[in-house]
Amino acid sequence: MKSKWWGAGAVGFLTATFAFSCANIGNPDGGPYDELPPKFVKSTPAPGSLNNKRTEISIEFDEFIQLENASEKIVVSPPQIQMPEIKVNGKRVEVNLEDTLQPDMTYTIDFADAIVDNNEGNPLNNYTFTFSTGNAIDTMEVSGTVLDASNLEPVKGILVGLHSNLEDTAFVKKAFERVGRTDSRGRFVIRGIAPGTYRIYALQDANQNFLFDQKSEMIAFTDSLVVPRYERRMRQDTVWQDTITIDTIMERAYTHFLPDNLLLRAFKEDATTLYMVKNERAVPQKFSFYFSAPVDSLPRIEGLNFDAADAFLLEHSLRNDTLTYWLKDILLCKQDTLSMAVHYLYTDTLGQLSPVTDTLNLASRQVVLPKKKRRKDDDEPAPTVFLKANVSAAASFDVYSNVGFEFEQPLAGFDSTAIHLQQKVDTLWTDVPFVFEKDSLRLRNYRLRAFWEPGGEFKLSVDSAAFRSIYGLSTDKIEKTMKVKALSDYATLYWNITGMPDTASAIVELLDSQDKVVRRAEVGANGGVDFYYLTPGTYYARLFIDSNRNGVWDTGLYAERRQGELVCYYPAPMELKAYFEVTQDWNLFQVPADRQKPDEIKKQKPEERKKKNYNRDLR
Repeated sequence: MKSKWWGAGAVGFLTATFAFSCANIGNPDGGPYDELPPKFVKSTPAPGSLNNKRTEISIEFDEFIQLENASEKIVVSPPQIQMPEIKVNGKRVEVNLEDTLQPDMTYTIDFADAIVDNNEGNPLNNYTFTFSTGNAIDTMEVSGTVLDASNLEPVKGILVGLHSNLEDTAFVKKAFERVGRTDSRGRFVIRGIAPGTYRIYALQDANQNFLFDQKSEMIAFTDSLVVPRYERRMRQDTVWQDTITIDTIMERAYTHFLPDNLLLRAFKEDATTLYMVKNERAVPQKFSFYFSAPVDSLPRIEGLNFDAADAFLLEHSLRNDTLTYWLKDILLCKQDTLSMAVHYLYTDTLGQLSPVTDTLNLASRQVVLPKKKRRKDDDEPAPTVFLKANVSAAASFDVYSNVGFEFEQPLAGFDSTAIHLQQKVDTLWTDVPFVFEKDSLRLRNYRLRAFWEPGGEFKLSVDSAAFRSIYGLSTDKIEKTMKVKALSDYATLYWNITGMPDTASAIVELLDSQDKVVRRAEVGANGGVDFYYLTPGTYYARLFIDSNRNGVWDTGLYAERRQGELVCYYPAPMELKAYFEVTQDWNLFQVPADRQKPDEIKKQKPEERKKKNYNRDLR
């Protein structure tokens, strides 16, 4: 009886189990999702060890771990000239310091959030391992933000360092004493600082020697001294009984380190070392010299197989670092190679401008194909080659615009009577006055100015052969029709700006959603600046103090302790609607600089860790 009962029970149990399993087809539950970061277990040497002589550090955690972007995130202070070896071995991080340990020095290994668990990628945030080779641990900290001086973008991954040597030369001759590195928000913390007075710098250290010795390195500095200090503060911790009921609110004392709001505006110095980067003769009619910096004194060209006297038309780039020489003589254009001695100034090893002479043989890179022979019975004439002209005249034309002309080759002359501008009045086209003039900065550019009546329809026509280049080419006919926008298509924006220094000159730039300049205007003596005829849409605004009144933002120069020109952003977007006039107040320093630039137009976005919930994804 007992045996039969057990058998029946077993059959029933198996049947029920089979039925249940058939009714619940799916993947097995992987258990609760791990949201906890790795926990420290032990280390050799112990955290906060004194009189430590070990250069090999082993730190163990309660689970298997990985290091994410170790070279970008982990910072050893004082900085190590020889890069330390940092690796993971199961549940341990092993650090081997290659430099000799300095006596009586606090060492910090700041891991930031580089340590993550092996499965879910949960980060151990703000983890720092500290020990000392002396009898005490230095515990002071300073923190702040590094922004790009030109556009207030957070600067990610730049070193920030301290010098107790307050001389200006320390930055260019000595390695930092303590260092930190900025995160994706531009925030940094420097730990393990001894009490004292310091200067602070930021450095995009290209050659990893922890001092500023290359012009290409982005840098930042402040004129004020940094004195680390701390104060005792209280914070409230809330204990919840459940999700809606508070059990207890407790006050806890903690140590807060200051200063915690240091602001560094980083910049790259303009290239001041002058040398010829390259030269080329891309087409037979011209050759170009490319320099590393703007050229103040023009090169002198001595022709070796041609007469260089009055042989060229010179075209400058806007920065004056590229010089293009157009050959006037067509026979000279046909010469395969131009041999010349070029006398110019370059920066020598002492940093002084010195004369140098280069002998160049410039051959055209353009391959000239032989003309095809025409058959006797081919009566079709050869196609006419015209001088190319790029005319900027949009069909939907702004009332403040000019018509721009850019020619492929320099002009020898033009016939102004061959240019016609007409406006449609009722049904008739009527001639209107205009001014046609050469651009003062660009050799091959011209512009046509006129009064563009809002809502009016205009027609621009240019007869063939109106423009003639120095090589004998003429333009083809040109016809453009433009419909000028009505005033009701525009918005108007008035700024009232406060907070500017009394004697300062400033320029406001309106920006689009890509942080690109749309319009710009100088701030008036009363702090006002007006923008008329704005296309409706979303705008942002940037202002810079134009210290030298040259109309452009200028970078800094450390040798002269000169900062980049001050930049401010209006901290919110502006929605402008058609036919609306908006007056906007702007106090330049009401909002801290690190919170001025709207997030919508920041290129450097904060990096938010994306956790993968593998167990939940399977359900």
